[in-house]
Parts: sequence; C-alpha cells; structure tokens
Amino acid sequence: MNKVELLAPAGDLEKLKMAIIYGADAVYFGGEMFSLRAGAGNLTIPEIKEALQFAHERGKKCYLTLNIYPHNEDIEPLKKYLNDIKDLDIDAYLCSDPGMISVLKSIIPDACIHLSTQANMTNYETAMFWYNFGIRRIVLARELTFKEIHEMLAKAPKDLEFEAFMHGAMCISYSGRCLLSNFMAERDSNRGMCAHPCRWKYALVEEKRPGEYFPVEEDGRGTYILNSRDLCMIEHIPELVESGICSFKIEGRMKSSFYVATVVSAYRKAIDAYYADPEHYEFKEEWMDELKKASHREFTTGFYFNKPTNKDQNYQTSAYTRDYTFTGLVKSDSDNFGYAVVEQRNKMNIGDTIEVMGPDIDFFTMELKEMYNEEGESIMSCPHPQQVLKIRFDRPVKENYMLRIKKNPMGK
Repeated sequence: MNKVELLAPAGDLEKLKMAIIYGADAVYFGGEMFSLRAGAGNLTIPEIKEALQFAHERGKKCYLTLNIYPHNEDIEPLKKYLNDIKDLDIDAYLCSDPGMISVLKSIIPDACIHLSTQANMTNYETAMFWYNFGIRRIVLARELTFKEIHEMLAKAPKDLEFEAFMHGAMCISYSGRCLLSNFMAERDSNRGMCAHPCRWKYALVEEKRPGEYFPVEEDGRGTYILNSRDLCMIEHIPELVESGICSFKIEGRMKSSFYVATVVSAYRKAIDAYYADPEHYEFKEEWMDELKKASHREFTTGFYFNKPTNKDQNYQTSAYTRDYTFTGLVKSDSDNFGYAVVEQRNKMNIGDTIEVMGPDIDFFTMELKEMYNEEGESIMSCPHPQQVLKIRFDRPVKENYMLRIKKNPMGK
C-alpha cells in the first residue's frame, strides 16, 4: 500500500528543519504575506530557498500556505509576491479563496494547488467542483466523520487526494471561519491575525444589570464555553490509514521547535509500526506519553467518530499543560569523551535530571554533572538565553538532539 504522508507545521526555518529531521514527510509554512498565521515567524524568500534545498535533499516536500481571504487591497501585492517566487521549486500551494487560486494559476500555471481547510469542504459535490477547478488535493474540513470521509472518497475521482488534520488545536468556528477575533480585538482571523478570544474567560451579563456577572459554570469560577480540547488521533492510526486519507496533518505553526519535534516523532513511530505489520499492530502507550511531554490541552478525537459532546470541551481552563521544559538543543555530535556543544533554550542547573531525545533513539535520562561556558569555565547554571555550552553526556548524542526537564509540581 502507498504509505500515508506525515505533514508537519513549520512556523520558521528552524521548526521546518526540526520537523523534517524528526520524521515529517512534508512541511507546510507561510511566507511573509498571505498566510493565516501572521504571528508565526514565517519565512522570507531567501529562507524559502534554503528550506526547499534542505527538504529536497532529504526527499521531503514543502507546501506554501496562501490561505487568507484577500481583500481588494491584497490583490496587487499578491501578484508581486507570486512573481517574486514563481521560479522556486515549491511542491504545492495551500489556498482557500477562488480569486487567490485564479491569480496563482495565471502567474504560475503549473502550480500544484491544495485546497485549504479554510474552504470548509464537507461534501462530495463540492469536492467535484474543486476538482473541476483544477484542485488535486483537498484538506478536509475538521467537521467530518469517518463515515462521511469514506463516502466522499468512494465518489471522488481516483486522482483526487484528501488530507486531514489528526493532531493539534481545534477552532470553535466552522473550519476556522471566525469573526469573534475581529469583534473582540479588531484582529482578522481570516487574514492571519487571530487573537484566540475563544480561549478567554466569559461570564453572562444581563442588559439591565451592568457590572453584575453571572457565571455560566456551576462552580462559580466562570467558564470557557468556546474552548475545545486538542485533537489527538495517535490511538487511531489504523482507522486513519484505512479511511483512504493520503496525508495526516499536524496543526501548530505557532508552536515551538520542541513541540514540533516531539509530536512528529511520536506519530512517526506509530505510523511506521503500523506499516511494518498491520495485522499485528498494537498501540503503545509510550507514544501518548511522549505527546503529553509537549505543550497541550486535554485531548479529543474531534468529529471523526461522532459529533463532539460537552466532554470534548474544556470548561475549567484555557491553559496548556506544560509538564516539561525544553532546555537545550545539541549543536554538535558528542566527542570521544562524551562532550557536545549545546545551545541553551531555558535555564539548566548542575544536578538537574534531564531527558535527552533524538529522532533515532528512545529518550534517556541523566543527571547534569558537567557544564562549561564558551570560555571553558565550569559553571553551575546557564541563565542566559541561547547561551552556548559544552556538556558531558552519559551516552553518545548527535546534532539536533533535544534536552528537556520535567517540572516539579509547583511548575518550576
């Protein structure tokens, strides 16, 4: 069988490289304009060139998001931008707006175009409309069940591919088509500037009782009535593969390199295990344990099996669970004495118990016993952001391994 694609988010160049190193088959990213994640680092044109070279040398693909809903004032800048990038070997473009697609086709006629989930594609007739418009991959709306997906694939042309989200934050609005951010914060979510007001705390106010707040939740602490749990389908790899979906997509261009590496690595192991022996495949709880070491909310399977209920919402808090801190990125392979260069990402202290993870190993735990600054001086802690260190490891490590520390119950 054709192996499904593991598709990862890339908010900036480092995240893109980490996604590929830790097992992604393809990455999606935004340029400096026209992407629905204006708050992500995004990539300049020179960075896109570097990203394409990095990915293609490793047999991976790069998809550029152009999925805003443009206004009149965006059209001419869009044309200029497309002319600036038309000679780049971008594998596909993610779009949601018909006008955007028409402009893209006129400037880059041979562009491979994927329909963004923002187009909220929910039925086979709409799939045929987009197919006749020249689209050959559709990112399904998040609001579809497996039953609906099976029916859609049965009625779709054989050369029409379907991609679907399998992990990450869920939007309370229909496929992300939200105006709440515009109303609450004057930041247009459909043009990449969502303020995530669905995560805020709300109470009910009666018109004639200004200033008198009525909690919607019984416990009196307020409520988070719009706050969905995070989508997580790692326990259901067989169902995803057997659905006919060709690309499993991870949400998170705003997330950290540590998040991307952790989530990609866990799904890579689960997917590879399934393909190695589908008949005897068994889910391993350690994969879920790994996922939970990245920042997350409680998990849900979304719409895949049934319509979500109150159990798929989190009414208590919009806070993330962050049990682990990303503390360092290994910048060189360890030498014969076990020393390697590490770039600090959060403070570490001598005596800390650290976990070391890598794309080709199971994580291991060790006590931090030796640490030196750039001058070769022994130090007890490294408080300076991105401080360059030399650390002695108990086992061999390689460039791009990551260091993490479990927080104590007080969050430190």
